Amino acid sequence: MNREVEKKLNTYPVHIRERLNDIRALILEVAESCDLGKVEETLKWGEPSYLVKHGSTVRFDWKAKTPDQYAVYFNCNTKLVDTFKELYGGVFRFEGNRAIVFDEYDPIPRDQLKHCIELSLKYHKVKHLPLLGA
Repeated sequence: MNREVEKKLNTYPVHIRERLNDIRALILEVAESCDLGKVEETLKWGEPSYLVKHGSTVRFDWKAKTPDQYAVYFNCNTKLVDTFKELYGGVFRFEGNRAIVFDEYDPIPRDQLKHCIELSLKYHKVKHLPLLGA
């Protein structure tokens, strides 16, 4: 784990840190299972961020101003969140065209979130396809 990301994760409340570590594991699992190559783990805008070659960055964070929720962020200049809304509008809660938002104790719909992560990490290969090839 990137040391800066580890430091950041350690600033979160324990129950949120557990959730975000689960999301981190999902990102790494998707990258490996889809053979997407090396994952760059870093902080962007002070948030844990993950990127692979030909992909769009996936970030996540918890903010003290909204202590009962956390979010997974996607590039707002892409079709990603609009596609997720079409595919999973009844499953996820969204923040504009940039994030999937979770309440602190909500179960994570793992399969659907993995699919969203996969589309983001493959974005530059699928952006020309209807619904990103979903």
